[in-house]
Amino acid sequence: MPLVERALTALARQLGKPTGFAGRVVSRLLNRGNRSIVVAAVAAAGCVPGVRVADIGFGGGVGLELLLDCDGTMVHGIEMSETMLAQAKRRFSDPILSGRLQLNSGRMESLPLDDSALDAIISTNTIYFVADLAAALRELARVLRPGGRLVLGVGDPHQMAKMPFTRHGFRLRPIDEIVQVIREAGFGQVDDRRVGAGDGAFHLLVCELPG
Repeated sequence: MPLVERALTALARQLGKPTGFAGRVVSRLLNRGNRSIVVAAVAAAGCVPGVRVADIGFGGGVGLELLLDCDGTMVHGIEMSETMLAQAKRRFSDPILSGRLQLNSGRMESLPLDDSALDAIISTNTIYFVADLAAALRELARVLRPGGRLVLGVGDPHQMAKMPFTRHGFRLRPIDEIVQVIREAGFGQVDDRRVGAGDGAFHLLVCELPG
């Protein structure tokens, strides 16, 4: 494999599951680059005091930080990268000790949460790495209460296809296909909100379970 392709493969692997020193570097870059997207996702989740909300695949932890800034929220963080979990446990030790934040290892297809445990979920830039999207969406629906809200952040597939590293392990699904899977999982109307300008703007898919 040519050197450039090896480098792109390694980058794609770190974006999907940040690991070790390189993963910590990538996570810091993603925290800066994705902050405006995550800010929009947290706002769309509708956090109010007493809400139970999770960031699934929290990576570098910017979503956890923003959710904890919402007064009175109870926050769960689910992440499959042990490097990111260890980093978050160090960074957020105080809210963990106070009981406001719970961190767990897990994948979107199999969440370590009870049925109807949450009022809201955010998850950004994660589903490219999920093989069985239907199973993942059913699992997200399982852990949300009736009337609960899911905010799923997805890069525009045409824009992302221009990035060479996405050839290596990314699943770039059409937005219409993702919306259909969301509805089949039991969610109602899906609101496709765009973050940014132009045809390649980021998609925030905001949807609720029937009450």
